[in-house]
Amino acid sequence: MINIKFSRKDDQITRFVITGHAFNGKMAHDIVCAGVSSLAITTVNSLETIAHFQPLVEVDEVEGGFLDCEILSDLSDKQAEIAQILLRNFENGVSAIAQEAEYSSFIKVT
Repeated sequence: MINIKFSRKDDQITRFVITGHAFNGKMAHDIVCAGVSSLAITTVNSLETIAHFQPLVEVDEVEGGFLDCEILSDLSDKQAEIAQILLRNFENGVSAIAQEAEYSSFIKVT
């Protein structure tokens, strides 16, 4: 199962951690993993290219199944606003996947 945990401070998303594997299909055919991975990678890349800062990111490039993205606290107001839009969009996307009855046993969002 993929577990996605969001951390907040003052109602602002400050971090998300993704662990686990969906095992919803053969390697390279797992739609849950592909959806979550696409949303997560796009979010991290967008924090860099649109909000113009580099979040603290840790991944397991060997085994996969792990991504930790933490938002820095020294952002400008504009960077913080853009970051929250991107992070809430990511949260909405993975929550939508988790709410689908067909996929709910493969993903948990907290």
